[in-house]
Amino acid sequence: MVEARHLRYALALAEHQHFGRAAGSVGIAQPPLSAQIAALEREVGERLFDRTSRGVFPTAAGTAFLARARRALDEMGGAVTDAGRAARGETGWLRLGFIGSALLAPLPGVLGRFQRSRPNVRLDLREMASPDGVAALIAGELDVAVGRGGPRGAGAEGLVTVPIGVDDLTAVVARTHPFAGSAAIDHAQLAGENLIVAPSDQEPAVVSRLRALFGSGSSPLDCATAARDIHTIVGLAACGVGVGLGPTRMRQLAREDVWYCEVRPHVRLPDLQLSFRAADRSPVLAAFLDVVRANCAEVGSRLDDVLAKHPAVRITP
Repeated sequence: MVEARHLRYALALAEHQHFGRAAGSVGIAQPPLSAQIAALEREVGERLFDRTSRGVFPTAAGTAFLARARRALDEMGGAVTDAGRAARGETGWLRLGFIGSALLAPLPGVLGRFQRSRPNVRLDLREMASPDGVAALIAGELDVAVGRGGPRGAGAEGLVTVPIGVDDLTAVVARTHPFAGSAAIDHAQLAGENLIVAPSDQEPAVVSRLRALFGSGSSPLDCATAARDIHTIVGLAACGVGVGLGPTRMRQLAREDVWYCEVRPHVRLPDLQLSFRAADRSPVLAAFLDVVRANCAEVGSRLDDVLAKHPAVRITP
């Protein structure tokens, strides 16, 4: 059977045109090299080299064989390199589902840093509602999901989840609205307003928190305008449609035509959470989590604590 060493020996002999010099270049004695070349010729069934008093030269068959041999060794070297890069998470694929507010923070820093450190990893990025992201993660259609609140439902017990962002409830109104200019408004003042909020099927954890705020009686949420992302909430508020309610990070959408207010008493919204499958041993996932930890200092210790319970997933200390 032809092995890689046979190819290296044949190429060395073709280069040096002398058994002694070729043997020295590959680190073996001349007799074993001669025996290996003879065995190679028997395996191929053709004479690959002419032995002359002037030196050793490839035959026509040898020239054809050596051309293939060079390509084969190059491919083998590339295979070794590719395997190492994949094992280090430098190549591959990362499928990430996220809610829109995560694009304000922390995803821009995380994704930018990850792409710079892993330029050959392909990113499949999908904006998804929190429940949809969890369902896709459990189904194996995503590698990472970023959403509001902890994962729920069948299969959620197989996920690892860590908080990556904290928000309080914030209101946004048009500059022409009576609330404009106020640093804070009481939640009772919202009762008579047309509210703009995320739909309950898209962000159930957020809407549940809002229902707890307004109580079980007649709720302004019952006739609220539904907006699937924070950009739409802010945009509709700017149009004078009503009072938009969303996370603190919504304030990063700086617009001259809107005003942001605190809501009192403070209402902490469900944390922004990053989830992945506990059994996922992907080096690309490990590399991504490493970047999350480096980019989000406040997340590092939490991620360490969570991962200590899931040794299948490793990140760089």
